[in-house]
Parts: sequence; structure tokens; C-alpha cells
Amino acid sequence: MSNMKRVSLYLFIAASIAELTAQLFSLPEVRLVSKPILLPLLALYYFLTIRENKIPVSNVLLLALVFSWGGDVLLMGEGELFFIFGLVSFLVSHLLYIFTFRQFCLEEDSEALHGLQKLRFAFPIVLYGTGLVVILLPHLGDMTTPVIVYALVLSLMALNALFRFKRTSPGSFTLVFAGAILFMISDSILAINKFLEPVAQGGFWIMSTYIAAQFLIVQGLISHDRSK
Repeated sequence: MSNMKRVSLYLFIAASIAELTAQLFSLPEVRLVSKPILLPLLALYYFLTIRENKIPVSNVLLLALVFSWGGDVLLMGEGELFFIFGLVSFLVSHLLYIFTFRQFCLEEDSEALHGLQKLRFAFPIVLYGTGLVVILLPHLGDMTTPVIVYALVLSLMALNALFRFKRTSPGSFTLVFAGAILFMISDSILAINKFLEPVAQGGFWIMSTYIAAQFLIVQGLISHDRSK
């Protein structure tokens, strides 16, 4: 591992620890620094790793990280407008992740998911996403349509991670799929915390699952074996 790559990873870990500590102990001044630098550091780690491995950089993945960063920053603002723009930024990020997962995917083979298999394995994800929306629906008010659209795209992102099964290396599939599921959990906690009822240490759980999700997705895509 090159020195620059190692430094970028250590800085990302340090920023993550600072962010989670700030969440636990209510340190808003720390969060003004820790949260906005998380995704740029992760993007730098990805870029340096790809350059070291001498494989093409995915501009779509970098764009997904940029829009995720935009969502992070916007959600730090106060008021409904910041929340809506943050939601839109993350919506675009999830759409870009869908394209990225398809980009980091080999041609289907006999062991990949097909037909009824896809439906069977997709069912728990669809059920989870639908169930959450149904629970939140009476509390959404004017946010009903944006939240439903967001939940749909989020579920599609997780499904596209699932459909990489046997179309990439096992390590890449596991990391990316775990990251996608953690992303769903993070956004679920955020939605419950905002629309339904306060979650104890909600900020900590939202950010811990979110940070893990982003890192696992990036690391999983780095691990994609194009020669499988």
C-alpha cells in the first residue's frame, strides 16, 4: 500500500471516529468538520487505490460519492428545504450507484440469479422497503410522494447490488451487498427518527451504518474481479 493511499484511509478512519464521537457526545463544532470531509477522503482513497492497481477509474462511482457528499452537507442545514435538497442529492447518488453496480458486473452465467430466483431473493428487500413506507405513510404529509420515490430508488439500488450475485468475485458481491443493506438501514433510521418518533442515539446509528455502507460499497467495487 502506497503512503498516500494509507494516509487517505487513516484520515477517513479518523474522520469517521470523530464524527461518531461528535454524535455520541453532541459536539456540533466537531461535526462541522468531520462530516463534510468523510466522502472526499473516501473518494481520494478510491482514486489512489485504483491508480495503484492500474485499472480504470469509474467516473460514475466518483459522481455517486460527490452527490452523497452533497446530501451530507445539505442535511446539516436546518429546515425542510435543506432536507428536501439533501433527499434529492442522495436520490441522484442512488441512481448513480445503480449504474455503477451494473458497470461492475460480468455477463450472466448459469450460476447467476435468473427468473423466479431473482423474485424470491428480491422479495425480502421489496417487503422491507414497502413495509417501512406503509408504517411512515400516515406521518409523511407533504413529503409522501418524495419519500415514496426515494424508497423505491433505494430499494432498486439494493436489488442491483443483489443481482451482482455470481457476476463478480465473491468478496466484491458480499461487500457491496452488505453496504447496500446498511444504506437501507441507515436511511430507515433517519426516516423513523424524522417522521415517526425519536430514536435513542439516532444520529450515531444513522452515521455509523452510513459510514460503513459507503466504505463497504467502495471497497467492494475496488475488489471487483473483471476476469472472474
